[in-house]
Amino acid sequence: MTITASIFTFPLAQPVAIFLLVLVIILAGPLLFRPLKIPSLVGFIIAGVVVGPYGFNILARDSSFEIFGQVGILYLMFLAAVEIDMFHLKQNSRKGIMFGLITFAIPMVAGIFGSRLAFATSWTTSVLIAAMYAAHTLVSYPIVSRFGLQDSKASVVAVCGTIVAVLLALVTLAEVVTVADYGRFSIASLLRLVLLTGVYAVVVGWTFPRMTTHFFRRIDDTVSQFIFILAEVLAASMLAQLIGLESILGAFYAGLVLNRYVPGRSALMGRIKFVGNAIFIPYFLIGVGMLINIHVVVRGWNVAWVAANMTVVALGSKWVSAWIAQKMLGMTRVDRNIIFGLSAGKAAATIAAAIIGFQHGMISENVMNGAVVMILACCVVSTIVTESAAKRLRIQLTEAELSQENATIPGEFARQLVAVANPVTAEGLMKMAVFMRHPRNRHPITALYVRRNDDAASVAMGRNALRAAVTAALAVDIEVKDVERYDLNIVAGVKNVVKETGSSDIIIGLHRRSNIVDTFHGQMVEQLLRATDKMIFMSRCFIPVDTVNRIMVSVPRNAEFETGFQAWVERVANLTSQLGCKVIFLAYSATAGFISNIIEEEKYAIRHEYHILECWDDFIIYSAQIDEDDLLMVVSARKGSVSASSDSSDMPTFLARNFSRQNLVVIYPQQFGG
Repeated sequence: MTITASIFTFPLAQPVAIFLLVLVIILAGPLLFRPLKIPSLVGFIIAGVVVGPYGFNILARDSSFEIFGQVGILYLMFLAAVEIDMFHLKQNSRKGIMFGLITFAIPMVAGIFGSRLAFATSWTTSVLIAAMYAAHTLVSYPIVSRFGLQDSKASVVAVCGTIVAVLLALVTLAEVVTVADYGRFSIASLLRLVLLTGVYAVVVGWTFPRMTTHFFRRIDDTVSQFIFILAEVLAASMLAQLIGLESILGAFYAGLVLNRYVPGRSALMGRIKFVGNAIFIPYFLIGVGMLINIHVVVRGWNVAWVAANMTVVALGSKWVSAWIAQKMLGMTRVDRNIIFGLSAGKAAATIAAAIIGFQHGMISENVMNGAVVMILACCVVSTIVTESAAKRLRIQLTEAELSQENATIPGEFARQLVAVANPVTAEGLMKMAVFMRHPRNRHPITALYVRRNDDAASVAMGRNALRAAVTAALAVDIEVKDVERYDLNIVAGVKNVVKETGSSDIIIGLHRRSNIVDTFHGQMVEQLLRATDKMIFMSRCFIPVDTVNRIMVSVPRNAEFETGFQAWVERVANLTSQLGCKVIFLAYSATAGFISNIIEEEKYAIRHEYHILECWDDFIIYSAQIDEDDLLMVVSARKGSVSASSDSSDMPTFLARNFSRQNLVVIYPQQFGG
């Protein structure tokens, strides 16, 4: 066969032609369906029906759809877990488990008795069909993610409930098959599965974080990090299959384990979301559409009746579950619709149950075809309901944010200036600035390189540092203005650019002592402290900041009386939220109370603890507990300020003597009105 003939023979068999058509569908699908108010996810499924073997037979559901489709559903479950804020997950875990039990039990009961009455099936087959109703897939989760609602209570409850419901449904499915094959229920096989699941959770939960930390600290290339994370997700999925669980559970668990290593505002998260939303998830949805044979519905009333019955029971039982959860958990109608939309979708687990049941002779061909049509109907309803509810919830949250923003002092968001000179540390400084930003901060970051001469080597090094800093900011879609300035000295250059840009925060690298008579801060920083009252962050991290295990913040007495007190607390809270770690404040009793009030009033969802200081010796004791994986942040004080004391004067010497190998950020808050 000639190349021309192979390209234009249907179904397409030429790899390039297949991939090109899929890309055209991914590109044009949303554009075509948007005017019709049809969500893009539904559009992909419909496109799969049209071009698939039961449509115009343009594409066959070959191995590429098997591979990309399987990876797509794993990617979907991984994204759902890695995007969740772990604080919100722990806060709503009980509610999620409760919803999972509800959304499993009600469809099971409705499915068992409904199938007995409608289809006159055996008890075993009825339980199998009920397991199809109970299991669901987060098909519409990308909609929630697109609207930035992944941390909303409804979304977290739905995602947590999904894992509970799917796990119970798959265990039920396994036991039903055992009964069908051996004629009895095996308690031994169930106990074996529970034991292996526990071992699996411990092994993956212990080894994956350590491997990831080790890899990330040695390889800073985001492409390599992305490949490593994807390999871990697939490995966790394969291990889950080996012990008898479904691979989607392994992908979700991998997302939870790796959550803190993928900050929301990081280049790695950007790559993960981009690849998933651009390739894997659309491929999966198109593949689901290719399974659906619409013709079987119109051939006779039997399949149409079965499909209609299964669709009504599946959607009805999920809606009742969401309604009960709404009443029990004190949620709103919009929350209920989010929960229903996310839990109404059917895909991976339902398809697996239908195929297994058909292969074991437990369900008829009519029920098999009806299940496939039910999957299409549930996916359509799921995406439409989720899109509508997500829009309303986003509007409500935005209005609340705007009203809160109007009630606060204008211009509260930081205007950051990152001064760089060394390519080795420039990216880390910019990451620190990005992680300390408020999520709603839209001010651009100023990346600054100040040169004092025309020495070719130093100019080249400074420009490379500036380029590295700009690249790090652009990777997370943050506007950055790069400034190369020639000035008399670095302090004058920084001070002048601060005035020109109206910067409130200055982020610089911590001085490295060149000899024994050199001071801790260095002459340049000491001049800068005298030249400006703006907030200054001096950072030195020997490990990537996104692999920090915990943050310890040393706070001086009377720090709450400084002008920039609230500002630095918010920056630390933003950093903690992005890293997903715990922050421990080493503070005096009165100051700790003020810090806690700011965190609670600003609704920062972070884990925070307080170790109360009574004297300088207490800080020395607590500082001995700081490990290489931790980040020590020291809030210092300029001479003559309210919080300045003999202890704060001794701090630089203490840090120079005892913390030359630890990750350190020294903060000088804004003072005297800036």
